Amino acid sequence: MRLEHVKAELERWGEVIVTLASGQKFELHLGDTQFDLQNRLIRITAPAAQFVLDGDQIEHLEMHFSHPMS
Repeated sequence: MRLEHVKAELERWGEVIVTLASGQKFELHLGDTQFDLQNRLIRITAPAAQFVLDGDQIEHLEMHFSHPMS
């Protein structure tokens, strides 16, 4: 999936879940996600860590809706 498409959908929806080719999932939010289109990277700042994702490894994008915590 094109990194530019992921960025556009995050800007549109505010929050998305991406699945990488490895099967690992990440939740992206507007306030803590940066896109480096030149280097094809996504940088995420989470409470306990920072992540750098290969933007060209995203296979699935999912809109994330609010829900109660179980």
